[in-house]
Amino acid sequence: MSQDHALAVPGAAPVAAQGTLKTASNLERVLSQGRFAVTAELGPPRGCDAAPVRKKAQILKGWVDAANVTDNQAAVVRMSSIATGLLMIGEGLEPIIQMTCRDRNRLAMQSDLLGAAAHGVHNLLCLSGDHQSKGDHPGAKNVHDIDSIQLVAMVRAMRDENRYQNGKDIPGGGPRIFIGAAENPFADPAAMRPYRMRKKALAGADFIQTQLVYDVPRFREFMKKAVDLGVHKQLAILAGVGPLKSPGMARHLRQNVPGMSVPEVFDARMEAAVKGIDTEDKQARTRAWREEGKRICVELIQEIREIEGVAGVHIMAIEWEEAVPEIVKASGLRSSAAG
Repeated sequence: MSQDHALAVPGAAPVAAQGTLKTASNLERVLSQGRFAVTAELGPPRGCDAAPVRKKAQILKGWVDAANVTDNQAAVVRMSSIATGLLMIGEGLEPIIQMTCRDRNRLAMQSDLLGAAAHGVHNLLCLSGDHQSKGDHPGAKNVHDIDSIQLVAMVRAMRDENRYQNGKDIPGGGPRIFIGAAENPFADPAAMRPYRMRKKALAGADFIQTQLVYDVPRFREFMKKAVDLGVHKQLAILAGVGPLKSPGMARHLRQNVPGMSVPEVFDARMEAAVKGIDTEDKQARTRAWREEGKRICVELIQEIREIEGVAGVHIMAIEWEEAVPEIVKASGLRSSAAG
């Protein structure tokens, strides 16, 4: 995202003073300047065809500061997040590589990070990973050699102390990686989530991307505690947002996704959007639902960006990358794509 269109962040401290950047990450640069960052998500394909990655990258390019590449999301086999990220770099879109503790031990993690950094990857999101029983290989063994907070600490030591997890020096220095982690403001026990986020900051996380936020009042409570603890000055907090596709999606998130808080008013708004449309006209109903979903997402962004300590938003339009430019533009985050 170009400098002239980005917005200042109310009440959030820059990640680092200009001239003291830890990495060559564009996302770090944007945040260090106190500008409101925008990231999105790019889902790798289930096969080895690079064309879908290139197409999605071109859709997102110019509208976001960086885009997450999921790592076998939902425990379903997909193209490698690192390989996908390299394709994105080739298309001019900065990747945020996700890495789960489910699939790798510490040797493989460090090896993959060295390789990714050698190819120009500058951002990493450290995750635990969905349990394999929920995916397409339920009989697979998970690894969990280390947890996500230990992964953050390991990557920070590789970068800042030039040493492997075993304490040995990294020849030539460690990978210059901008380190991210995730947080769910609504998961039980909710009162402890700001403290857990602070733990990740102390481990070395530079930025946080949250779970989807639909319940803004509850998110305000979370952010107030985070600000009281000073966490927003230790790392950049990007609030997760995403467009609903249907009333069914709203209900599914509320009933089946742990730690989600989706007010029922959004179900009602989605239902009202198709009032008067023939129930047999499924395409028209889908279009109406999706338009309302984008409007809701824009409204949420406009509310969230006014909350103290929020440094940006992370737009999760799952398998709907085409919606991201519209949402960014309608939210006033960007008036046009970069040339």
